[in-house]
Amino acid sequence: MAISLEKGKKVSLKKGGSAGLGEILVNLNWNTKPAKKGLLGGLFGGGQGIDLDLGCLFELKDGRKGVVQALGNAFGSLNQPPYIALDGDDRTGAVTTGENLRIDGNKIALFKRILVYTFIYEGVANWQQADAVVTIKYPGAEDLIIKMDSYNSNDVMCGLALLENVNDETFSVEKIVQFYPGHQALDSAFHWGMRWQAGRK
Repeated sequence: MAISLEKGKKVSLKKGGSAGLGEILVNLNWNTKPAKKGLLGGLFGGGQGIDLDLGCLFELKDGRKGVVQALGNAFGSLNQPPYIALDGDDRTGAVTTGENLRIDGNKIALFKRILVYTFIYEGVANWQQADAVVTIKYPGAEDLIIKMDSYNSNDVMCGLALLENVNDETFSVEKIVQFYPGHQALDSAFHWGMRWQAGRK
């Protein structure tokens, strides 16, 4: 069983009894097939694969803020702050498990909020072709599915889901699926207040 999130509605990830939330897994999967080449295919990147990257902005209760993503080799760590780790970088979408962010839900009391996003590192901004789906899993609960059901954007960045610490025992999860021209615009929209510079991987 899985729950498909509706935009603007929140659901809760709650820890059970004295146990913590356990590991929260955020998985991104997308279509590996390149667009068909037509008369205009060459002009609009037909036949070119898309390299989608999964990442997140985080803010801890102690005021520390940062990013976990492949760009800039900011893969994070599960064993020390920010208690979030990216498990790899799928450059083509060909890895069947996609890309995964792992969050230590047992450290929930240390988090303030986490904003999960994806961006097109290489390839044309064709979100419909990518047909990306995000799945959030944690122990003892149904999977949460976030479908990218808005496609009409040429922007390369998409805010996917916002996780907020409610009472040190619960994360509220809200589907965002909003497009932005880049990291700085996403940051500004959610008032993260970080300084950005160009990077490569």
